[in-house]
Amino acid sequence: MSLLSTIGRFCLNIICPPVCAICRKEIETAHCLCPECFGQLQFITRPYCQICGRPFEYNAFGDLLCGRCMEKKPPFDMARSVLAYDAFSKQLVLAFKHGDHTELTPLFGKFLLSADPALFTGTDMILAVPLHRFRLMKRKYNQAGLLCRKLAGHTGIPYFPDILKRVKATKSQGHLSRRKRQENLRNAFRVNAPAKVAGKVVLLIDDVMTTGATVSGCAKALKKAGAKSVKVLTLYRVVSF
Repeated sequence: MSLLSTIGRFCLNIICPPVCAICRKEIETAHCLCPECFGQLQFITRPYCQICGRPFEYNAFGDLLCGRCMEKKPPFDMARSVLAYDAFSKQLVLAFKHGDHTELTPLFGKFLLSADPALFTGTDMILAVPLHRFRLMKRKYNQAGLLCRKLAGHTGIPYFPDILKRVKATKSQGHLSRRKRQENLRNAFRVNAPAKVAGKVVLLIDDVMTTGATVSGCAKALKKAGAKSVKVLTLYRVVSF
């Protein structure tokens, strides 16, 4: 950072001091949380399923799989999530997703970068779970795309915003069962440029993973287009499913 930038940031912090993204308490560094709020976040750590990343409720050792993945492996090769989606932490993602608080992107980018390093090793491209054009027009931005851009800047892995498309205007999945979610998303995604993903290792980014139906739908489309491997990284995960 240049001296001029340092001075400018110092002056800006005096005029408009940085605050915690949750409680709005004044803090020293922008795009961060205060120690009290940070301490209430539930980060997902090992042990978890080596494929879908579902955390185990008991101590486990080795590369274990959950019962669901042992019964039927998902179309993606591995999935990881940074935070458990709970009553405290969800206020951040809801503000980001529905409240136009895009200033949270740098904070979330740091969170994503702390995930399993295996997600980034050997990865050729980053893709976002896409919004249908009607929803994108209403929301004005794709929150997963913002996360992709920030993560690409940190890792150097290129982000391609137009390869994966949502071609079906699916209804909201908030209150749908696992089976209904899968039905809702059938044939919802399409790869525009199969030649660009053929033989590639893809990292797919989304904000929240609930049942995994959305990322599975994307992974199926990518594998059908010839992707060698599909990894999934989400900011949050609902762990009660």
